[in-house]
Amino acid sequence: MKYLTPEQIASECDHLEGIANIKAINALYRKQDESHLWPIMGRFNVTKSAIRKARQFQLNSDVVYGLEYACLLDTIISEIVNHAY
Repeated sequence: MKYLTPEQIASECDHLEGIANIKAINALYRKQDESHLWPIMGRFNVTKSAIRKARQFQLNSDVVYGLEYACLLDTIISEIVNHAY
């Protein structure tokens, strides 16, 4: 499977606006989720957790779309994976 970078994911969704852009980015991140691998080992779905955290972030600050949103998700995913024990 080919994994897309945040830049590639945002580029794939550039033609969409607003919530449709966010939903498309979420879908692409879900498609390449690897929560079954170490260190998570299927204990929970990292991408779903990251999307929930991104929603909460956006409720407390400005809503972001496109590359900014894809980078936000990528950062949250990295934080979850790197701090999972």
